Amino acid sequence: MATVLDPTGAPAADERRASRRGRSTAPGGRRRHVPPLLAVSPFYVLFAVFGTFPVLYSLYLSFQDWDGIGDMRFVGLKQYGWLLQDSVFWHSVLNTFQIWFLSTVPMLFLALVLAFLLHSQVRFTGAYRVAYFIPNVTSMVAMTIVFGSVFAQAGLANSVLRAVGLDGVGWLSSGWGIKSSVAIMIIWRWVGYNALIFLAGLQAIPTEHFEAARVDGANSWQTLFRVVVPQLRPVILFAAVTSTINGLQIFTESQVLFQSTDIGSTGGPGQEGMTIVLYLWQKAFKEHQFGYGAAMGWLLFAIIAIFTIINWRLVSGSDRDDRRPGIAGLLRRKGVRDGR
Repeated sequence: MATVLDPTGAPAADERRASRRGRSTAPGGRRRHVPPLLAVSPFYVLFAVFGTFPVLYSLYLSFQDWDGIGDMRFVGLKQYGWLLQDSVFWHSVLNTFQIWFLSTVPMLFLALVLAFLLHSQVRFTGAYRVAYFIPNVTSMVAMTIVFGSVFAQAGLANSVLRAVGLDGVGWLSSGWGIKSSVAIMIIWRWVGYNALIFLAGLQAIPTEHFEAARVDGANSWQTLFRVVVPQLRPVILFAAVTSTINGLQIFTESQVLFQSTDIGSTGGPGQEGMTIVLYLWQKAFKEHQFGYGAAMGWLLFAIIAIFTIINWRLVSGSDRDDRRPGIAGLLRRKGVRDGR
């Protein structure tokens, strides 16, 4: 049968529609995607109900004044205006950044060193991997209670300091003592997890690179910083971003560390352990200012997004330099390949 052509020489519209219907119903057509989509549909339904809806509802709630029981009162952007004028909120932001810096930078460095040591030819590597990962799956509440007794005035930490002739530290009574205690707990929990992430990246580096570094006379530190780090940049970026997201959402450590006192919801003496999420919890679930807490949550989201972009630019910036044409890019790539 002759094909009917339109004035442009293409098949007529009816022919095209029939062809599409034939492809969709033929074996291997569109209907073959239906069973897999139905199989994964429960995840999307649950995610929509318990993930997407709460997020969107919290955004709506941030424009309302609501105590959780009575009627909502629309206030627009006033919640955000009140938040920007809240001195306690900015104090919690400063505390969060200080704890994040005290914990994230040493944690990533220690994790990289541990991963490099595990990648070397050492015995019982599997046992070390399990031991390093155990803190990450340990209950945070139980861990914080244990660390609370360690950092008490007559606890293990001060006993060790006095045994070596040093004065005890007010771990849970001074500003930097509180921040250091929380940072140490974060390091203890996450350093092993990030070490295993770095170890996975190390195992993807060809062994020829390490052998070339040894032939050139590079020691362990030179191999780590001149061979390993440049090639682990995507993994370091992942660890830095996830550590930033987790570090800016600190809650359990500060809340449980002082739960036995009447200042458990304020982060310790002088509110030195007050973090953004702890302040959000205090306002939303203790003072029942749910709209104010929702606005704080979205401002925290903006802060995390900004710091994630900063980390991305800092860590991945040299990747763009390596891809840049010209002599400079060639020398940088050659330096990485030669381990110099």
